[in-house]
Amino acid sequence: MSSSYDWWAREGHKGTPVVVKMENPNWDMVELEGPSDDDFLLSPDPISRRDKVRNKNARQLTWVLLLKAHRAAGCLTSIAAAALGLASAIRRRVASGRTDHHDEPESSELATSAEDALEAENPALKSRFYSCIKVFLWVSLVLFGFELAAYFKGWHFGASSAQWQYLLAAPLGMNMKDLFNLLYSKWVLIRAGYVAPPLQFLANVCIVLFLIQSLDRLVLCLGCFWIRLKKIKPVAKPDLADPESGQPGYFPMVLVQIPMCNEKEVYQQSIAAVCNLDWPHQSLLIQVLDDSDDLTTQLLIKEEVEKWQQEGANIVYRHRIIREGYKAGNLKSAMNCSSIKDYQFVAIFDADFQPTSDFLKRTIPYFKDNDEVGLVQVRWSFVNKDENLLTRLQNINLAFHFEVEQQVNGIFINFFGFNGTAGVWRIKALEDAGGWLERTTVEDMDIAVRAHMHGWKFVFLNDVECQCELPESYEAYRKQQHRWHSGPMQLFRLCLPAIIRSKISFWKKFNLIFLFFLLRKLILPFYSFTLFCIILPMTMFVPEAELPTWVVCYIPATMSFLNILPAPKSFPFIVPYLLFENTMSVTKFNAMISGLFQLGNAYEWIVTKKSGRSSEGDLAGLVEKDPNENQSGISVPGLVEIQEQEQRRASRKKHNRIYMKELSLALLLLTASARSLLSAQGLHFYFLLFQGISFLLVGLDLIGEQVQ
Repeated sequence: MSSSYDWWAREGHKGTPVVVKMENPNWDMVELEGPSDDDFLLSPDPISRRDKVRNKNARQLTWVLLLKAHRAAGCLTSIAAAALGLASAIRRRVASGRTDHHDEPESSELATSAEDALEAENPALKSRFYSCIKVFLWVSLVLFGFELAAYFKGWHFGASSAQWQYLLAAPLGMNMKDLFNLLYSKWVLIRAGYVAPPLQFLANVCIVLFLIQSLDRLVLCLGCFWIRLKKIKPVAKPDLADPESGQPGYFPMVLVQIPMCNEKEVYQQSIAAVCNLDWPHQSLLIQVLDDSDDLTTQLLIKEEVEKWQQEGANIVYRHRIIREGYKAGNLKSAMNCSSIKDYQFVAIFDADFQPTSDFLKRTIPYFKDNDEVGLVQVRWSFVNKDENLLTRLQNINLAFHFEVEQQVNGIFINFFGFNGTAGVWRIKALEDAGGWLERTTVEDMDIAVRAHMHGWKFVFLNDVECQCELPESYEAYRKQQHRWHSGPMQLFRLCLPAIIRSKISFWKKFNLIFLFFLLRKLILPFYSFTLFCIILPMTMFVPEAELPTWVVCYIPATMSFLNILPAPKSFPFIVPYLLFENTMSVTKFNAMISGLFQLGNAYEWIVTKKSGRSSEGDLAGLVEKDPNENQSGISVPGLVEIQEQEQRRASRKKHNRIYMKELSLALLLLTASARSLLSAQGLHFYFLLFQGISFLLVGLDLIGEQVQ
């Protein structure tokens, strides 16, 4: 027996034991020590040595458990504090009483058209869409009451048809003695015979669309992987030579346009970046196309242009009195100038874009000796992608759009949707396609489709970036997404006959009609909203219609994983990204319907609100410098005026809003999650619960920029 005790004692010290010391009463861990020398002294009594080791191990285990309990208590405390903070934020939102129905512009002498344009959606359209959601909500609440009462009566009915057949066979006099029993039994029969079949059919249609769209997404990802594996890139001619060196070079006449409208937060940085482009001055003309209707903004932009003219830049200021056609009308008016008839290319930058000095030298060579290329588009990068959760989630979406969608389409079919900015057009291609048209709010996609039908090829440069900023508030992002998803449907209605009659190949017609418009612009928001926001919660109250677990969990998780691959640093946000995309499907679906059927505000253009965050440091630096050191071309009076405006604008009261459609869907999903808990639906419960919480947070405007 002694030998066995010796073996047990020797094995007890295998490895390096750790002693955990804690001080009372705070339970703070002081140090971690290795074993003492006494632990390794051989005792003449193996039994006492064994007991000593056992007692010490027990004490260590006790302290470790106490430490873990302390950490768990701290974790619970932090969760409780976060919950209290969330409850306090919800209380403030509700107390403020500002919903998405109260979008009237605030009266202020600094109010601009961009701010004034933040008006509510068309009341009739909003009322119809909101009413449909409320109908589903009230129906779900009534059904939940029925199901809850039936649950406590012991009627645990699931999706099996045998269970409702039992009710049909049950005699009324024995089992259904009151009105509730009768109503519930009739409801079970009606839902099984009349409600479940069409609901299941609609679910199956959405599942098929979901699989087709997922397959398209998978093919795009495989194409991107192949491009990386084979290191495929567009081929350009050799770098441009310096004309001062006497070597031959390719420096065609380039027109640069900066369309803007009441964007006083960002006009300085965009004008400065464009004026610093490394290109011969005699071959470069910059047009600042100002559509501002705010007099102060006009004067500031005009003053900025004059300062750069004094610095030697070939830059002109253009302002339209009659603002027709929004951005498309602005660009069309500028292209009609007789002074640009000798220019071959036009580069377009929105007001918040800041191209690098070598932008033209890295894009223009792709046109050289390649007369079929009509457009060169570069990738966007974002100065505020880590500002808050909203900008992080937007970065995931746009990273996939550029690196996967744009790059794959550019490499394999030489066509993609023009992004409206940070691109260079061959002016001949614009003219051949019919020029800018004001018929939709997506003039960039419109000109790209028409140029493609005329045989022009596009080049996308994934390794050339142009900085810009993302919307930091949910209100601004919501309105931007409405325009981005309403416009393509307007364009699809207008372009479909022209695409069918065009002389391009059948494959190109198929790509334009099915892949470009239907699958990625119409089907995606349709099934996303219908399947996950309507059908899934309804199946909880109509269990005879089912959605498989792989539709609810596995496929969406896989697609989210693929979407996040181009932005690997965003992997911790994969779950919020999945939930947020389903939440945004409400806005996208509403926009898609309004654009397709020309409802409400389908043709409304709202300039995305900019924060000018990337230029704040420059303004602060100007204040510290000597007034005579006017290195950026801004006069002291102009700077003082800007500062006064910023102070007055900061004094204005801005409020976060409450979005009623999102809140209604949050209640619908949370009610469905409670119903699924009664029938132990597993993953369906967790998905509905977290999706409902996501709608709740977005509906209370707790994502993105937080203001008073």
